[in-house]
Parts: sequence; structure tokens; C-alpha cells
Amino acid sequence: MAEQKKKTFWLRNGTYFDYPTLFYIIFLVLFGLMMVYSAGIYASRMEYKNAYGYPLRQFIFSCMGLAIMYVVSRVRYQVIKKFTTLIVITMIVLLGLVLLIGDEVNGSTRWINLGFISFQPSEIAKIVVPLYMAYGCTDRSYYMYTWKGMLKLFTPVIAMVILIAVENLSTALICVFIAGGIWLIATKKYVYLIPVIIVGAIGIVILLNMEGYRMERLRIWRNPEEGYQTMQGLYAVGTGGFFGRGLGQSVQKTGKIPEAQNDMIFSIICEELGIVGAVGLIIVFVLLIWRMKFIAEGAPDRYGSLIVVGVLIHVAVQVIINMSVVTNVMPNTGVTLPFISYGGSSMIFLLAEMGLVLGVSRQIVPYGDEEESSE
Repeated sequence: MAEQKKKTFWLRNGTYFDYPTLFYIIFLVLFGLMMVYSAGIYASRMEYKNAYGYPLRQFIFSCMGLAIMYVVSRVRYQVIKKFTTLIVITMIVLLGLVLLIGDEVNGSTRWINLGFISFQPSEIAKIVVPLYMAYGCTDRSYYMYTWKGMLKLFTPVIAMVILIAVENLSTALICVFIAGGIWLIATKKYVYLIPVIIVGAIGIVILLNMEGYRMERLRIWRNPEEGYQTMQGLYAVGTGGFFGRGLGQSVQKTGKIPEAQNDMIFSIICEELGIVGAVGLIIVFVLLIWRMKFIAEGAPDRYGSLIVVGVLIHVAVQVIINMSVVTNVMPNTGVTLPFISYGGSSMIFLLAEMGLVLGVSRQIVPYGDEEESSE
């Protein structure tokens, strides 16, 4: 009886594990460590008086994230469903606390400082939104077929998005893409999203006009020659050529691109590794997304499948936004490149999401195996 109870929480002997997904994750993490060291060497010497400040911290974040990923992948994801309401309420409270007592960094209040550690609750929201939407579209699936039900379903997401958007519009938009994407996969009632899109568009216009720097970013996007960071990033991309200057040989990282190891790291990749390196990185991201699609299709239940879909959308949208910003396809939004950009919160919580994906993969029944995964 004790053994049976234990199995309801821990996934002990899965018949399948998606090793290609694990390989792509580890490759991206290691590649990210290499590029954080290369792109951040100048800033690290300025900040920490040595070349290893940023890469060492990123290494610690990565190890923590990989450990959390392993633990999460061993937990039966069906157990998480039971705590969905508590998770959502906690998330809304944390986002509210950011506005009340959050720390301001680089002009934005996005952090909660606990003394021994600080983190961005908005990064956690990228996990909570797919967990909640997967739960809502399975255990509350009857909400998907009426206007009133749809409003009930999206109310917690709307609350989270509004609280995030006050200080972090880009992350709020990513959460909207995740929720909307899961909805579109789960139901054919596409018409129900029309009023959501209209209200969302109005909200974006209002939020853009609330902060002057947001309209300034739009102006610079239309006139890139007036934006220092934008032009320096484009110089880095353009001077890399086909094969790049060589690893570690970037000129733009020497203070010309502010904090090159963060949001603009893709420009340094293009400068040092050229088109070949940039395209190679894109291919790895595409392969990771393709494997997540495979896991979503093979998941033993709808809930697990929609969780993976949410994570897939998160990674895909964030990669597209980051690379589009660097190449000035869209305005600067301050979105990190998954697994690659420097940052503790983004790395740890992203790897926790990957743990959910791997946890779902553990319950795939391969090649017609008659053993059924338990709910």
C-alpha cells in the first residue's frame, strides 16, 4: 500500500524517455554558457574585476535549473493538476507584491528580493499559464463552448497579464500567446477569441502610451539610425559575415552593446560565428520544438499534451521575438533568448518547464505497448 501511494506522486519506471529532447536542452545550455562567457567577458571585467563573473553565475543558475528539471521530470504531472487553483492564486499574489514591494532594476520594477535570493515572478507566470490553461481545457472543458464560460476560463489569465503588463509588456504578450495558442489547439471555437483580440489590442495601445519609453522604442524601430543599441546590434550582425569574426573576437561586446550577454546576445553570436553559427542555433531550436510537438502528440492524456503545447509556444514565441528584435524586425522588447541569454530567473524556470515536458515524455506508451499510463 505504501509503495502504491508513493507511485501516485513519483514516476518510478517510465517505459519511455525522450533522449533527443534532453540532448537539445543540454546542448543549448552549454552553448549558452560558452556565449555568456564570450559576450560578457568585457562587462564581467568591469563588474566583477575578472572574466568569470557572469559565466560562473550562469553556470550556477544552470546547475540549479538542471537539478530542478530532473526533479520535476520525475513527478507525475497529473499530481500538479490538483494544486492548480492554489498555484494560480499564489501567482497572482506574487505579481501583486511586485507592484507593491518589488525592486527596481534598470528602470523597471520586476523583482522580488528575499534577501538571500531575488527572482522575477513574471518568469514563473510563463509556467503557470500553460498549467492553468491545460487544466481549464480538460477538467473545465465545458467552459470552452459558451461566451460566459470562456470569460470564466480566461479571467485568471487576464488578471496575471494585467499585473505583468504594468512593468513588463513583452512578458505579458508572451503569456497571451501561450493562453491563446492552447485555446486554439483545444477548441474549434475560434470566433470566441475575436473580442479577446480586440480588447487586447486596445489594452496594448493604452499600455504603450502609459510609459514614454515604449513609444520611444516604436519610434526607434521606425528610424533605427536614431537608436544606439539597435544600430550597434545591426553592426554586429552585419560584420559577422558568413563565418563570423571567430569565437571571442567580437568588437561590439566591448561596451558598444550595453549588457551584450543579455537580450542582445544573438547579435554577438552572429558577429562571432556568422550566418553559419546563427542558422545552426536556429536549427537546434527548431529540432527542440519538433521534439516537443512529438511529445505532445504522444502524451497519454489531453492535459499532458496541452502542457507541452504551452511550453512549445513559449519557447517558439520567445525565440522569434528575441531574434526579431536583434534584427530590427520588431521593436525592442527586452525578451531574453531561451537557454542562451544571461539570467538566473529565466534559466531556472525555463528548465523547470523542460522538466514538465520530459515528465510527460516519460509516460508515453511506445510502439503499441499495452500497458496504459495511469491518470
